[in-house]
Amino acid sequence: MARFFVAKENIGSTTITVTGDEFIHISRVLRMKAGDALTICDGEKSDYECTISSISKTEAVCSIVSCSPNLCEQDFSVTLFQSVPKGEKMDFVIQKSVELGITEIRPFFSARTVAKSHGKTARWNKIALEAAKQCGRGIVPVVYEPVEFSEALAKTSADLKIFAYEEEKEISLKSVLRGAQKPQSIAVFVGPEGGFERTEADAAKNCGFKTVTLGNRILRAETAPITLISNIMYEYLL
Repeated sequence: MARFFVAKENIGSTTITVTGDEFIHISRVLRMKAGDALTICDGEKSDYECTISSISKTEAVCSIVSCSPNLCEQDFSVTLFQSVPKGEKMDFVIQKSVELGITEIRPFFSARTVAKSHGKTARWNKIALEAAKQCGRGIVPVVYEPVEFSEALAKTSADLKIFAYEEEKEISLKSVLRGAQKPQSIAVFVGPEGGFERTEADAAKNCGFKTVTLGNRILRAETAPITLISNIMYEYLL
């Protein structure tokens, strides 16, 4: 069933009003009409099964049939701090991270980051929205504006802090995940194509991060975050 996200203020006791881009998707892309069924999420982990009552040139009014908690969200948060990779690799990271259950994505520029361009945040958030709709999420993870590494590090507040570092040879991701009680919040840092500099790893350690190895193979910048998030979900969710 088609799925849409609507702001909480547009949801009444018996009806929901859909406007903006989601309305355009309903009326012009899917060409839905009165009587069609759809699922609407408030972005706060509640799903509404609805039928379209009426469609005008600017909005669709939907009648609420039922409301239930969204079952796709885990009981802990995961924030991905991702050094911006080259080209469209960030698009892939955002899409797959949202599918895997990430809570928010905070891009940053580290010392070896090649891509330094700004102005992609609106596009990245649209990718996150589409991925959230596709996989049935109860929230839309926010993708923030990129910041410098030091600022990203300063913004980190989590019960468990993980720093993927290719020069770490002893501490594995598995040992860190299994050596801690299930946290309420997790932050993970992933570097650029050239990896982190030692000074950055040292700064992360000083901020309470645990540097971990992801194995003997060097993973691509877009593969490492998917590996990290997948292992976290396996360990704490599945």
